[in-house]
Amino acid sequence: MIDLDYLNFLENILTENRKNKFLKVLENRTKHFTVVVEDIFQMHNASAVMRSCEVFGIQELNVIEQRYGKSIDKEIAMGAQKWVDINTFDSVTSCVDTIKNKGYQIIATTPHENDCELEDFDITKPSALFFGTERDGLSQEILQKADGFIKIPMVGFTESLNISVSASIIIQNLTRRLQKSKIEWQLSEQEILIKRMEWARNSIKDIKRIEERYYSER
Repeated sequence: MIDLDYLNFLENILTENRKNKFLKVLENRTKHFTVVVEDIFQMHNASAVMRSCEVFGIQELNVIEQRYGKSIDKEIAMGAQKWVDINTFDSVTSCVDTIKNKGYQIIATTPHENDCELEDFDITKPSALFFGTERDGLSQEILQKADGFIKIPMVGFTESLNISVSASIIIQNLTRRLQKSKIEWQLSEQEILIKRMEWARNSIKDIKRIEERYYSER
């Protein structure tokens, strides 16, 4: 449970504009969709995907670090790592099992001819959108575990897009459609309180000293 007294204490340190911005952003945050990137060799691409998640309202990004074990490029992410929840996994199996246990269907993004096109994708079910490596695409393990497939329609000679571009197109399309729908896609009241607490802490310099003072005076 959230300590509301402590939350009020933290938010009183923030400006009104900052607090109002948090509330406005949280109105458009969702966990109805979540995004997964698998073994991204060039980490600036994973960072760019995270930035797209933040911009278009996806609250969680899942990163499978089975082979390369690299970290998010904070310069490319441009601060998005403060506002998006990042879950890391060391194997495809642990990631897929965790996500399925949360009630998501596994959706692999591929350019294959018979896959569902982006505009035809059913947005009603909570879905985890998997994006693969720049060189090889998604692993066979994920393709075999997938509940469905989605692709961006293309009319040129090139058969695929850079992962960060693909993710941006798909995330923007699906979240825009979701926000116009009657689906209950927004965060719960408790989830919003948790994010307000975390974001307030992320916004306050010398937060550890301020917390120590708060608890010592109680």
